[in-house]
Amino acid sequence: MACLYILRSITTGKFYVGATVDRAQRLGEHGRGHSPFTRGCGPWERVYEEEYPDLAGARRREREIKSWKSHGRIAELVWRAGVR
Repeated sequence: MACLYILRSITTGKFYVGATVDRAQRLGEHGRGHSPFTRGCGPWERVYEEEYPDLAGARRREREIKSWKSHGRIAELVWRAGVR
């Protein structure tokens, strides 16, 4: 099972949108600073997640959300999911 996930930086409030088939490994990489975008902006909290049967579906959704280029729209998606 693949998933799309959104992380929010506790220190800066920035969002990071990603997709993976191994949640634990990928989130650990973010925590250890292996991703250039998330390095130096942590700590990060997972605030949103969607599951997909395959990575291709999760990547399509990732590209859709990233195409919004809007912090406000991503925040609204997270808020509607019940994360405040």
